[in-house]
Amino acid sequence: MEFTTVIKPKEKLFDVDFKELWKYRDLFSMFVKRDIITQYKQTILGPAWFFIQPAITTIMYMVVFGGIAKISTDDLPQPMFYLAGIVCWQYFADCLNKTSSTFTTNQGIFGKVYFPRLIVPLSTVASGLVRMGIQLLMFVVVYIYYVFIGVNVTPNIYVLLLPLLIVMLAGLSLGFGIIISSMTTKYRDLTLLFTFVVQLWMYATPIIYPLSTMSPHKQWIMGLNPVTAIVETFKYGTMGVGTFSWGMLGYSFGFMMVLMAIGIVVFNKVQRSFMDTV
Repeated sequence: MEFTTVIKPKEKLFDVDFKELWKYRDLFSMFVKRDIITQYKQTILGPAWFFIQPAITTIMYMVVFGGIAKISTDDLPQPMFYLAGIVCWQYFADCLNKTSSTFTTNQGIFGKVYFPRLIVPLSTVASGLVRMGIQLLMFVVVYIYYVFIGVNVTPNIYVLLLPLLIVMLAGLSLGFGIIISSMTTKYRDLTLLFTFVVQLWMYATPIIYPLSTMSPHKQWIMGLNPVTAIVETFKYGTMGVGTFSWGMLGYSFGFMMVLMAIGIVVFNKVQRSFMDTV
């Protein structure tokens, strides 16, 4: 008997077999379709939730933070300002929460058949792009409405950085997610702790308030959050307000690259024996 496929553990922890990932591209597509279809399967409103969730969140922010707390929105209409942050944050948080449970959620599949485990978190990040695309379309509609009624918004050339910003959000969520997923194979209570941390993380990101209202010292501290520069760059590029810095954006990009490297090492180490602990 001649074997056509030989499965063996990775010799190096920092090892990503792109050729093998490409070989399983059909499985990747299947996982992406599964994530999109099953998310709202057997629901009354179905895909309409892609619009309803950010709309309700925006209204809540307008009432609580804009109406009651009177937090500044950089002289922009509240729906436009809040929706810009929500589009970025919901993609990041959604991908982060889902990739952080990769091993525990898919232990049944992992225990029965072999395929590159990294395909699962990668498919989660890819499927999230569909939701983000729909919400970006919603943002564009709101944007056009306010431009039509005469609101002064000045998009600039930095809007062309949008593809890079999406890649950075995907990379950060993937890196954090696979690290947390690797840790929760042994310590299940970290899942609950991490869910709470993500909720608090949003308030440390300029989603409901502009970074420009803070002192330079506080802006520096907020800039340590790698998501801050991404959100501010998106707002600055699309609406001409906010704080843009190549230094902050470069820091976020470097943080993402280092995080991805650490995540791959941890992920490859855990996947060797995770079935003995989950």
